[in-house]
Amino acid sequence: MKARAVIFTGNSISHEDAKKILRANYQPPVRRFQLEKIIQKGYRVIGIIDGIFFDRAAVGHREIMSALNAGVTVVGGASMGALRASELDTHGMIGVGKVYEWYRDGVIESDDEVAVSTNPDTFEPISVALVNIRETLKAAFSAGIISEKEYKDLLELAINTYYPDRSYLGLTKEGTKKCLIPEEKGKKLFEFCTKNEVDVKRQDAILVLETVKKLIEEA
Repeated sequence: MKARAVIFTGNSISHEDAKKILRANYQPPVRRFQLEKIIQKGYRVIGIIDGIFFDRAAVGHREIMSALNAGVTVVGGASMGALRASELDTHGMIGVGKVYEWYRDGVIESDDEVAVSTNPDTFEPISVALVNIRETLKAAFSAGIISEKEYKDLLELAINTYYPDRSYLGLTKEGTKKCLIPEEKGKKLFEFCTKNEVDVKRQDAILVLETVKKLIEEA
């Protein structure tokens, strides 16, 4: 029996992990001109988590609108899905999760907040998304690892770092080099970030899968 939903992901959550939550047709991060074929194959629910950003054409608003107009339910969150949902929720696209809410409410605006560099074969991220850095630094501040000023300075440093180069090691090393944080504290922060990362994108990806699962069960 054919799965009733198509999910585009790979960066925010692996296909292997996603399949433990939802039985679906899993595809790599979405790119332009893919949705029409999905609609033609008769799928009625599309979940957009990850997508192509800068090096190739991203999935277009018109493509998603065409799917919605054809009666297809489109759910987005975590990454490209969150960005597009914040732009198209008034047209019927369903947005879920913290990242979607941040884009919707204007807390964040830039595409590169969720962009990562990835392994082309496995889609696994090899850099850290800025949204994850935001929440992890906030957690470090709450835990007393860094001061409020250090939190703000390091976040500003991360924002000004080109997205493929963002990493906790790079952030703490550069922060120490620029005297934003003492060397010893930088080491403690790096250890905290690697062991206690707040993976917002993964959390939101799971919420997309759970939402799609619920929609299918209620259909």
